[in-house]
Amino acid sequence: MRLNMNYADIKEYDVSNGPGVRVSLFVSGCNHHCKGCFNECAWDFNYGNKFTEETIQKVLDDLDKDYISGLTLLGGEPLEYANQKGILPLVKRVKEKYPEKTIWCYTGFDYEKDVVGNMEKKWDETKELMSYIDVVVDGKFEEDKKDMKLKFRGSSNQRIIDVQKSSKAHKLINYDI
Repeated sequence: MRLNMNYADIKEYDVSNGPGVRVSLFVSGCNHHCKGCFNECAWDFNYGNKFTEETIQKVLDDLDKDYISGLTLLGGEPLEYANQKGILPLVKRVKEKYPEKTIWCYTGFDYEKDVVGNMEKKWDETKELMSYIDVVVDGKFEEDKKDMKLKFRGSSNQRIIDVQKSSKAHKLINYDI
């Protein structure tokens, strides 16, 4: 089954994009085009490999190790609408099979304004997708705010948000690193 999305890469052992050792899925397709982006090749929605049922199974198999803390979604842009529809079946299956593992999502969109204030109101997929995501790192990468000392962020304008606590409280709650 093809899920109408491409992906640039899958890293089986990633220690840079969230706490612990993680599996990272780099989706293809991004309209932000941030200056200084580390993954410009993934701006193209047709770049890389087709995202299929076999891809989902590979990610699930990669997560099936005690020392793997969870899944991280990056890009490209995971929250482009076409990509949301592609990754929704994946995150749903990850949470069903590994409820103790966290799901992180990096997005150039602003969590409050774009995700909650717009996407969740327009698309059922966004609301469902967010119900499975534990942490969002939001905001476009801004080259003039790049700071290599930041943990799990590329630029100082980006925030690390606890999605589930924020959703319950109806206000933004930062994730404690």
